[in-house]
Formats: sequence, structure tokens, C-alpha cells
Amino acid sequence: MRVYLVIIDESEESRVALRFAARRAAYTGGAVHLLAIVPKQAFNAFAGVQATIEDEARDRAEVLANSAAGELVSEMGQMPQITVRVGDGKTVIDAFLKEHREVAALVLGAAANGTPGPLVTHFSAHAGSLPCPVFLIPGSLSEAEIDRLS
Repeated sequence: MRVYLVIIDESEESRVALRFAARRAAYTGGAVHLLAIVPKQAFNAFAGVQATIEDEARDRAEVLANSAAGELVSEMGQMPQITVRVGDGKTVIDAFLKEHREVAALVLGAAANGTPGPLVTHFSAHAGSLPCPVFLIPGSLSEAEIDRLS
């Protein structure tokens, strides 16, 4: 089964990538896997405070991923897998792809305007060494255009 990996966050780019991946998975008999990344917090001398900050960030990421999953279920009747990891985005994604060889494509949304974000910049530059293709979905596409292209 083809698995489309989408990095989920609060950005519009993430929503574009999710829509494309969901439609593509439906058309190919595949599945969607959502990966929410919680940035590692800078060291805080008060360990309890740092732990609370990290727990709250993880909770926010889980709520975001579950909300996105709910959208997929209501639209397509398909429940994606959800993973939440703590760390640097590029490092977490690289490790995830190495651990999950079933991933058929990494699906990232590109900003409609301005410069590409750090994940698009990194993974487009390193696409030749990844274990799967990278799909970059333009943020300027309408829902109808995404549906037509997927």
C-alpha cells in the first residue's frame, strides 16, 4: 500500500499538502500518515518548567494532528495514522523515513508567496538521497486544482 507522509502544522501549506495527499491516497488505494513535530525546547534551568512547556507543545501538536485526521475521516472516510515526535524537523523527518520504508512519498506544501520554508528548502535540495520522492504542492492552487491534479 502506498503511504503518503504529510508534515502537519498550523500553516496553510500543510493544509494544501494534506488535501493533495488525501486525494492521491484515495485514487491509488493508499493511506495518509500525519507527522506532527514538536520543536525541542531550549534548555531551561528549571527542569519542571521545561517539561511543562514541552508537554503543552506536544498536546497542541496532538490536537492539531487529530483535527486534521478528523477532516480526512469526514471527507474521505479514511483515518490516517498519526505520529508526534519531538526534535528538529529535518532530523525527525529523515529518521522517520528511514524507519518507515512503506512511505511512498513525502508531501510538502510550498508557500504561495515569498521564499520556501525550511522543510521545502532542505528536502528539495536533498531529494536525490531520500528513500522516496518528494511532492511539492504549490500553495497557490485552489481546492479544485488540487483535486484535479491529485
